[in-house]
Amino acid sequence: MLLCGGRRFNILAPTLPLSFETFIKHLAASKSSKLSLTTTSFTASASANSKVFSSSCFEALNSRQKEQVHIYIDSLLEWNQKMNLTAVKEESEVMERHVEDSLSIIEPIRTSYLSHCGPSSENLNLVDVGSGAGLPGIILAIASPGWKVTLLESMNKRCSFLEHVVSQIGLSNVQVERERAEKLGQDVSFRESFDVAVARAVAEMRILAEYCLPLVRTGGIFVASKGHDPQEEVHRAERAIQLMGASLLQIRCVDSHSRHGQRTAIICLKGKPTPKKYPRDPGTPAKIPL
Repeated sequence: MLLCGGRRFNILAPTLPLSFETFIKHLAASKSSKLSLTTTSFTASASANSKVFSSSCFEALNSRQKEQVHIYIDSLLEWNQKMNLTAVKEESEVMERHVEDSLSIIEPIRTSYLSHCGPSSENLNLVDVGSGAGLPGIILAIASPGWKVTLLESMNKRCSFLEHVVSQIGLSNVQVERERAEKLGQDVSFRESFDVAVARAVAEMRILAEYCLPLVRTGGIFVASKGHDPQEEVHRAERAIQLMGASLLQIRCVDSHSRHGQRTAIICLKGKPTPKKYPRDPGTPAKIPL
């Protein structure tokens, strides 16, 4: 279900191809409207929703989790002085632009998984593909300590930061894998072994589909965190998603409530195994997208 400007569009299609033309037509009609997170418990006005959602993210964490987030931010800003981890330089900006944004996809992950994948979302095995500075993976691991989170990153310097900050925070539910997604997707130890794959600020959807979906088990989900206007990118990715054995399940409007505006969680449900030829050789998905 997509909620845009107070209008609801049912675009759940786990077994049938989604009509992208219909989705684009409806979304264009509501393009100027504010996007808001849809949950059954939010029944107040849009402004009240914003306040409730904001408090339900960082403020809903316990004191230990909040302390862990602050340790992460301090480490990120310290290491950012010697390597390029983020363009953000201030703690408040990291909180708004990265932490709240990462926290905002937890509810879509949980509800989508419970609706289509399994009876519980408390002990998920999740991979953050192209983790970079650990976003959203580290924040998800802090907020959901029952989840086993794998941070997949190919750059050694970034992996050094990830290993350092995981140790500093004291996260026992996180492991760092130094590898390319194309390689890990063909590794029998990891291929189709995760309940959930997530990706944020890595690549366009048709490339992400080939990076992420081979890692997801049949019956699991892939969640891409995107901007407020993803319809053309999603349209281009339709073939790639289907080739990986998945279908577009839901396009979920979320709002990180920072000045950077709304975000969209694009959720794909994997219905059958990915053909063995995917992912292709390292570099090929980005150079020749499906």
